[in-house]
Amino acid sequence: MRIQGFDHVECYVGDLEASVAVLCGAFGFRVAGRESPDAAAAGLRSMLLRQGQVDVLLTCATPADRAASQYVQRHGDGVTVIGFRVDDVRQAFSEVVAAGATPLGSPVFAGTGEHSVGTALVSGFGDVAHRLVQRTGLGGEFAAGSIEMTRDERGVRRGLLETLDHVAACLPAGQLDATVRYYHDVFGLTQIFDERIEVGGQAMLSKVVQDRAGSVTFTLIEPDLSRDPGQIDEFLQAHDGAGVQHLAFKTADIAGAVRAISARGVEFLAAPADYYRALEARLGALAIPVPVLRELNVLADRDRWGQMFQIFARSTHERRTLFFELIERQGALTFGSRNIKALYEALESERAETSQLT
Repeated sequence: MRIQGFDHVECYVGDLEASVAVLCGAFGFRVAGRESPDAAAAGLRSMLLRQGQVDVLLTCATPADRAASQYVQRHGDGVTVIGFRVDDVRQAFSEVVAAGATPLGSPVFAGTGEHSVGTALVSGFGDVAHRLVQRTGLGGEFAAGSIEMTRDERGVRRGLLETLDHVAACLPAGQLDATVRYYHDVFGLTQIFDERIEVGGQAMLSKVVQDRAGSVTFTLIEPDLSRDPGQIDEFLQAHDGAGVQHLAFKTADIAGAVRAISARGVEFLAAPADYYRALEARLGALAIPVPVLRELNVLADRDRWGQMFQIFARSTHERRTLFFELIERQGALTFGSRNIKALYEALESERAETSQLT
């Protein structure tokens, strides 16, 4: 089976309007569709948000939607489905189930003839599932029959954010290697990165898996139980198990995106105090000057293909679990190991500040 990339992300939320306000008002998404009249009559509420090639489906936890209600009750708002685009949903479903995925929903089709969407649902990690999506001639439509697109949004793709670059997930200790094997055996993803990160007395293990085209990437993290409990342990406790820690959105202009999003009230994590001191000496001349990076708290790194810039928003989640990343890649294909450590040092600083306030 060949994955063609991320298709969409679905989140279950307790307050649909509040979630829409954050993603639209702060991060620049637009409402591209909402539940169809038939779905509304059944008590189901959803909104499709779109920016660039990123589709985020928000589904409200209503009494009519027991799955969403149970998810939000256990985990709080969070990512519950990550969609993969495929050529043939029936064949893909058959192949991944034969390879070890648990079937959660057999292939179904909406629309007819040359204008249809086929979907199937299979297991992922924790309570996160994967929707296999086959699209045929639908243009800007998302889910014919269940999501009614707004009149002016069919085919419209614009914004500061371009694509979903990667998904980061926290796993209970001892599950990392098995999860890497699962994504290799079932979806054909290959491990491209392996890192042990130490922050103070805590430590964590991280592995990155990616498809052959580099269009689907997961950063998988588990705590190192030989060290002190830390951030990953706290995520797993607050989230009640494995789950998505952050979504990374790719942008062509991270400085402009940070300025625009900051002006809308989003706060970003501050880099460690000495991060920029030797940055240019370590990396050489950068496409974004170090003073600008320092001003905006943007992290930088390079690999043999080019440069990479990234920044992480502070979590506004009530359980302080899910948050968002912005990343600009100027040729770089990998993940800077020093940036990963800098992220968790920044998270540790925020964690310490929060502990002092409680």
